[in-house]
Amino acid sequence: MKPILLQGHERSITQIKYNREGDLLFTVAKDPIVNVWYSVNGERLGTYMGHTGAVWCVDADWDTKHVLTGSADNSCRLWDCETDAGIKGVDYHHPSRIKLLSENLFRKQLALLKTNSAVRTCGFDFGGNIIMFSTDKQMGYQCFVSFFDLRDPSQIDSNEPYMKIPCNDSKITSAVWGPLGECIIAGHESGELNQYSAKSADSGEVLVNVKEHSRQINDIQLSRDMTMFVTASKDNTAKLFDSTSLDHQKTFRTERPVNSAALSPNYDHVVLGGGQEAMDVTTTSTRIGKFEARFFHLAFEEEFGRVKGHFGPINSVAFHPDGKSYSSGGEDGYVRIHYFDPQYFEFEFEA
Repeated sequence: MKPILLQGHERSITQIKYNREGDLLFTVAKDPIVNVWYSVNGERLGTYMGHTGAVWCVDADWDTKHVLTGSADNSCRLWDCETDAGIKGVDYHHPSRIKLLSENLFRKQLALLKTNSAVRTCGFDFGGNIIMFSTDKQMGYQCFVSFFDLRDPSQIDSNEPYMKIPCNDSKITSAVWGPLGECIIAGHESGELNQYSAKSADSGEVLVNVKEHSRQINDIQLSRDMTMFVTASKDNTAKLFDSTSLDHQKTFRTERPVNSAALSPNYDHVVLGGGQEAMDVTTTSTRIGKFEARFFHLAFEEEFGRVKGHFGPINSVAFHPDGKSYSSGGEDGYVRIHYFDPQYFEFEFEA
């Protein structure tokens, strides 16, 4: 399984994300650059320039028209994913398009939402009309989850979300939209999982609260049908939960912090990425640091394979939507696209 190596960042990778079809791969890092690549051959399609700090999160809407990024420069930005021509021809009065901030601004940027602290997580709802993002608890500012409706340009112009949920206790470190866009599932620094209502009538009420992890939740990723999700935590485990009830289903144990986990769309497989904490990496070899991507069986909770390659902890992993490949982004600044060998598809797990 020879990987395709993507080299487009100068700093550690923070998140990688496929679009719904899987033909594009978006990567962000602790540098201000947002890259988009063709996943089939690793060719770089383009970059989105505008952020002035580390970019923590990225998401693309369901038809890959828009891209959303959140950064440590205290902003969340919306970009046009298609072409420059597509932006020039924006219909300012059309409800599905939002107003350009300025003709002279970076030509692919559609909107800039300023915040009081770093934007840690962001995402489009399933319809692509509503965005949510969470901000860090820092410099005396509280952690908030903000919701904007892109069909209402006044919210963008005034920088005022239609709903804002305060998180008093522990800051949100990972968040995704739940099934049908009715709620968001948020993982906290304390290891808690909360399900917040996304309906403005409920004012961000906490629907379900569970605490299965003992340390910070680094990543949450949904299954293809959104019925389940997997969490990755600093407590050296990844866990599987039901999306609606947040019932804990399975646990995948390792000896090092888990930074990211993803569910295969085709098989009962989960891939875990992590390794020794980045600050301790210089003191150990790659073998001792355990920087491999690790494959577990979803039902039996047993490891059946490892893939080496990164020279530091893996910070983000993602399965291609067709299940025939996966990608990983590491502390070493590289993104590796791995296409599975035929043996992977013939493999049968012996219980």
